[in-house]
Amino acid sequence: MSITIKKILVPIDFSDYSKSALKYAVNFAKVFNAEMYLIYVVEPVIYPPDFSMGQIAVPSVTVEMDVRAKEELTKLAEQEIPADLKKYIIIKTGKPFVEIIETAAQEDIDLIIIATHGHSGVEHILFGSTAEKVVRKAPCPVLTLREPIKGFQFKDEIKKEKGS
Repeated sequence: MSITIKKILVPIDFSDYSKSALKYAVNFAKVFNAEMYLIYVVEPVIYPPDFSMGQIAVPSVTVEMDVRAKEELTKLAEQEIPADLKKYIIIKTGKPFVEIIETAAQEDIDLIIIATHGHSGVEHILFGSTAEKVVRKAPCPVLTLREPIKGFQFKDEIKKEKGS
């Protein structure tokens, strides 16, 4: 049985963790000559303007966030992904882990490469981790990366260590 990885999904939240995961995924994609799918999930903005009214969603703010997210994700993809790799930008609105899992199924993704933020203690108990939920429910294998990534350094980090 041979392993073929044609499509790699990389969730991005613009944290340093997810940017490192993207750099790692690019190298992975080069090895397998895989297409890269970058996804950013905008969580709907809910404002409780007055407790008697409950919560309401503000669509105009969400639409503006979608546009900005697409611009930023496109810019990041152009900076980090070589031109010879096929790339797709996906912006979704909703709960991140749900949208990541649904996108993986819809696009027939072979591998998800996702950063873990290393939350611990109370924060982890209260919020759980998007990466953990993706691992549990994904329709394909998931590679989770936690900083520092063993055996993997970026050129600029190596220069810093050498003191240049």
